[in-house]
Amino acid sequence: MTLTTQQIRKLRSMAHHLKPVVMIGDKGINDNILTELDRALEHHELIKIRIAGASKDERRALSNEICQASNATLIQLIGNITILYRRSKEPKIMIK
Repeated sequence: MTLTTQQIRKLRSMAHHLKPVVMIGDKGINDNILTELDRALEHHELIKIRIAGASKDERRALSNEICQASNATLIQLIGNITILYRRSKEPKIMIK
């Protein structure tokens, strides 16, 4: 999904108060994490993910891999927090 700069800004501001709903540890990404990620994106559309125990480059690579696997859009990557957005079948967030 292609988002405009305005839409990304709006999603960033909406995500500011969110708590991470998916945590990725030292073992990385597995099928269980991808299943939980899919459920969270379908239910919330906009989520935060915490990636622990990885360098900056590893976090970026994991975030890109997650986006590819879940068909989500990377909104922001700050420190060990990644913000993702994917429109659900019944949209909950209205972005213009």
